[in-house]
Amino acid sequence: MAQAVEEWYKQMPLITRSYLTAAVATTLGCSIEILSPYSLYLNPKLVLQQYEIWRLVTNFLYFGKMDFDFLFHMFFLARYCKLLEENSFRGRTADFFFMLLFGATVLTVIVLIGGMIPFVSETFAKFFFLGNSLTFMMVYVWSKHNPFIPMSFLGLFTFTAAYLPWVLLGFSVLVGSNALVDLLGMIAGHTYYYLEDVYPQMTGRRPLKTPWFIKALFADDNVVLAADARFAPPAQNLHQD
Repeated sequence: MAQAVEEWYKQMPLITRSYLTAAVATTLGCSIEILSPYSLYLNPKLVLQQYEIWRLVTNFLYFGKMDFDFLFHMFFLARYCKLLEENSFRGRTADFFFMLLFGATVLTVIVLIGGMIPFVSETFAKFFFLGNSLTFMMVYVWSKHNPFIPMSFLGLFTFTAAYLPWVLLGFSVLVGSNALVDLLGMIAGHTYYYLEDVYPQMTGRRPLKTPWFIKALFADDNVVLAADARFAPPAQNLHQD
């Protein structure tokens, strides 16, 4: 069993393995009180006035108590982050890293701006950790790249992957979770999808070009692919029953 888990972990692509490791380590560190969530959460005043820049990153690494909800989000992080990195972004690790960086930036900006708008500022001020929203963004982008894959929800009904974000959003509402967390992820995901996939096809211009210094960090971007994995036939994608 331990060997199987070790093999599963080693076979994960770079970004997925790194993010999952950082998320589990950070959350575990807070659970055993080696770390404090108070030193990790997103606080604009501490970032701007005390220069605690690390909060812009660490707020995406802490996922709360290590309970069923934590396991649920780790499963989604591991699964959909891995599917994106191995399929849509195969051989384009730098582009995948840039996608996550872009999504994290969009989520941070939304929360910061929302915190300055009257009547809704109190709602956005409660968003201390954005890891759940970033995970939902990955689910949304994956669903857009694989819209026709058949899926099922708890064996109750079937649907195609295009509706997966909405099914999960409805589930969040049913169980009393904060649906705004999922909505933020959908907004960030759709912003990326539109600028990266829709807008270039409409205009021939690609506004989200991965900076050269990010590409320089990942050697596999030197690999020339015959075709973008996003346009591979459905049979090459992984199916979820």
